[in-house]
Amino acid sequence: MQTDVTLEQVKLLAKLLKVPTFVQYPDLIRHMDSDADFGSILLALMEHEYEQRQENQNRRRLKQAGLPYTKTLEELDLDRYNGTFTDLFVNELASCKFIKEKKNLIMLGNPGRGKTHMAIGLALKACSIGMSVLFKNAASLSTELSEARDNYVLGKLEKRIQKADLLILDEMGYVSFDRYQSELLFKVIADRSERGSIIVTTNLPFSEWTTLFENTAMVAAMVDRLTFHSHILDMNGTSYRLEQAKKQKR
Repeated sequence: MQTDVTLEQVKLLAKLLKVPTFVQYPDLIRHMDSDADFGSILLALMEHEYEQRQENQNRRRLKQAGLPYTKTLEELDLDRYNGTFTDLFVNELASCKFIKEKKNLIMLGNPGRGKTHMAIGLALKACSIGMSVLFKNAASLSTELSEARDNYVLGKLEKRIQKADLLILDEMGYVSFDRYQSELLFKVIADRSERGSIIVTTNLPFSEWTTLFENTAMVAAMVDRLTFHSHILDMNGTSYRLEQAKKQKR
């Protein structure tokens, strides 16, 4: 009976003090050595609370990132790239040092080459070490920016984008942009120049970006900002999805 009363009091105080995992102390004690002292028990409780908070924070970061699906770097088959980049280089990217240094990463390649997969894998790594990420399809972002401007909330959206440690612009090259969308996208990229990292995945070489934007001078300025202090990966080759489809057909 006394134990029940104690547990209810712990629940109440744990809620007030915002340490919810302390309620689980009976389970924690059962898994500890019988001769564990109070300090060891308290330390175990605090470590458990810390780990839970880290997990909750990472969950929130992943939700805010808006990733379309989950793909890890470990799932990426680097052999498909015929030595274009090594395990060592990918591990360096996975350390997210380029994000801390506010460098960009441009992935050029035809569809089905794992560009989005790699971008998502890097986003997961960044979130896991406490960085904020924002994943946006390039066409969707241009529409979102236009709608925000029309609804007089553009500043709020731009501030949210600016605050992210890493912005991912996915699938740049499948949809062309009108004059206003082009200007809004350019401003997002220009505002992050040397202030925050951008990952761009595109199926088009830079020389063909003039087909996406009306203003060729702006294209040159955009490419200049994106490629300054950046890693550029050539990921052209046979489509992985096409290879898998052929295998399944056989």
